[in-house]
Amino acid sequence: MNDLAPLLTPEGRALLDEVRGTAPADELAVATRLRRGHPAELVSAALGQARLRQRAVAKFGAEDAERMFFTPNGVEQSTRASVAAYRAERLRALGVTSVADLCCGIGGDAIALARAGIRVLAVDRDPLTAAAARANADALGLAGLIDVREADVTEVDTASYDAVFVDPARRGGRGRIFDPEAYSPPLSWAVRAALKAPHAALKVAPGIPHEAVPAEAEAEWISDGGDVKEAVLWFGTAPGAVRATLLPGPRSLLGRGLPDPEVRSVGRYLYEPDGAVIRAHLVAEAAEELDGGLIDPTIAYVTADALHATPYATAYEITDQLPFNVKKLKALLREREVGILTVKKRGSAVEPEELRRKALPKPQGRHSVTVFLTRVAGAPTMLLGRPVGLT
Repeated sequence: MNDLAPLLTPEGRALLDEVRGTAPADELAVATRLRRGHPAELVSAALGQARLRQRAVAKFGAEDAERMFFTPNGVEQSTRASVAAYRAERLRALGVTSVADLCCGIGGDAIALARAGIRVLAVDRDPLTAAAARANADALGLAGLIDVREADVTEVDTASYDAVFVDPARRGGRGRIFDPEAYSPPLSWAVRAALKAPHAALKVAPGIPHEAVPAEAEAEWISDGGDVKEAVLWFGTAPGAVRATLLPGPRSLLGRGLPDPEVRSVGRYLYEPDGAVIRAHLVAEAAEELDGGLIDPTIAYVTADALHATPYATAYEITDQLPFNVKKLKALLREREVGILTVKKRGSAVEPEELRRKALPKPQGRHSVTVFLTRVAGAPTMLLGRPVGLT
C-alpha cells in the first residue's frame, strides 16, 4: 500500500466498512468475493488497512482505531493514546497553545494535542505517513487544529510556535536503534531545536543512558499499566529534574538525589518497583516511602517488614526463602498443591519458562505461588510469595 487516496474515495470507504473486523482466517474468502465487483488492488488495500486497524485498537481504542488510517510502521511506532494525552495535558498546563510536532508519524501525538485545544503543525517527510496523518486529522474532526506538512523537519521554521515536540525515528533496517545519535534526526539536533523554543518535549527510548540527558532537560520515564513506554526530555520546565510517571493516574515520583538504600535481610514483604521507577533510578525514593532496603546492592527489589500502600511498587508477602534448587522447589510446590506458578527474575540467568516447566511439569493443584529468581546478598536465591492487594 503506497497510496491512501483510493481508500479515501467513496468506494474505498465503503470497502473499509465492509471488511471491518474480518478475521485472518476469512480474508481469502472475503477477498475473492469482493474482487468480483472491485479492483483487486483496492480490495487488498482495504483488507490490509483492516488488519492495521485491528492491531491499533490496543494503542488507540476501538472507537478511534476503526476510523483512523495506518501504515505498518505507524502502528508500531506511534505513541499510545493515554501517554500522548498525558503529555499533551502537561504542555497545556504550561500555557502552550501551539506546537510544532516534528516527525509526526500517523498523527497520534498531534491528535492528543489538538484534543487538548492546542494548534499543531504536524511534519513528516514520508509522503504516505503524512497522508495518513492528514486523513486521521480529518477522520477525527480535528483538521481545523492540525496542519499537516510533508517536509524535512530540519528545514522547518518553528519560531512562531510555543513549543516543539520531536519524536525521532528509533528503528532502522536492523531493528531498534539504541544510540541516540543514530536516531533520525539525531538527538543532538533535536536538543538544539528544543532550546530554540520556550518549551519542548523530546520523546526518546526508555533505555537512554542517564549521562546522555542534557543538563538543560528534565527527564521523565513513563509507564502505562505497568509497562514502560518511553522517556521524555522536557525543556522549559525543571532542568536536571528526574521523575517517574505512572499511568493511569498520573502518579509522579520526583527524584531527590537520595543515596542507594542500605542492603538488609529479606523481610516479610518484597516490593517490585514499577519499571519507570527503575529506569529513572528512583528506587531509593521508593524505598524511603516503604521504609525498606535492598535485598542485594545490584538488585532493584525492596524489602520491608511492614506493608505500605504505594503506587510505585507491587507488594508481595514472602513465605519462603530458599537457595536456588529446582528439586527442592518442585517438592515444595507439590506439597502445597500449587497449580499456578508465576516466575519473575532479576539478577538470574535462568529463564522463567524453563523453571516453570521443570518445577511444575503437571499443574494440578488449586493454589498459586509467585517465585522470584534473584540474588540475596550475592547468593542465588528463590523467594516464594503471593501478591498483596492494596487499596
